[in-house]
Amino acid sequence: MSARRIVLWRHGQTVWNAENRHQGQIDIPLNEVGVEQARHAAQTLLAMKPTRVIASDLSRALETGRTLADLAGIDLTVDERLRETFAGEWQGMTRNEIIAKYPEDYAAWGGDSEIRPGGGETRWEVSERVVEAIESALVKIPAGGTLVVASHGGALRSALGRLLGLAPEQWTILGVLANAQWSVLSELDENLPKLPNLKWRLQEYNAGSLPEPAIGDDK
Repeated sequence: MSARRIVLWRHGQTVWNAENRHQGQIDIPLNEVGVEQARHAAQTLLAMKPTRVIASDLSRALETGRTLADLAGIDLTVDERLRETFAGEWQGMTRNEIIAKYPEDYAAWGGDSEIRPGGGETRWEVSERVVEAIESALVKIPAGGTLVVASHGGALRSALGRLLGLAPEQWTILGVLANAQWSVLSELDENLPKLPNLKWRLQEYNAGSLPEPAIGDDK
């Protein structure tokens, strides 16, 4: 049976990204650079023959996902569970402003799944809803199919850590996702030995190119 794939795709750039301003769930659209990034990435991702595209309802991710769906001639499914982390009082603040006002919380946030940024959601809570959305969409993906998930940097990193079976305190080892870049997971062969409930293998991370066939002695 051919393995299914998940492509976790971060949205293109916004003005607030360029300003290092925390967006959270505030609906900031793509800027001109972001629109072009999404178009360029979609042209590349088209070669993966996406079966389905799902996207956050926030416009920066929605527009990014729609670019690929339109190009591929397939429907786009919108799911608000794919939104970025709600970050309460941090939303709208620059990184330097957050560090100045909440230095301890900000320092701990990267490796602590229980910290509530600005009084908002924990990383664990975010991972629960994002993975739930992905798993719901996977039900309609056939063997060999590819699900593309257009979402947000923090939301995707949390989901990726959970899908790979990493402990929450280890999620910080995953680097920050760049605008319009993606990560690719492939379904593990059911005949290979694996840890309980571990279903996915990381093939690419924070990439702007297509996965190359890997030739080697290991599996």
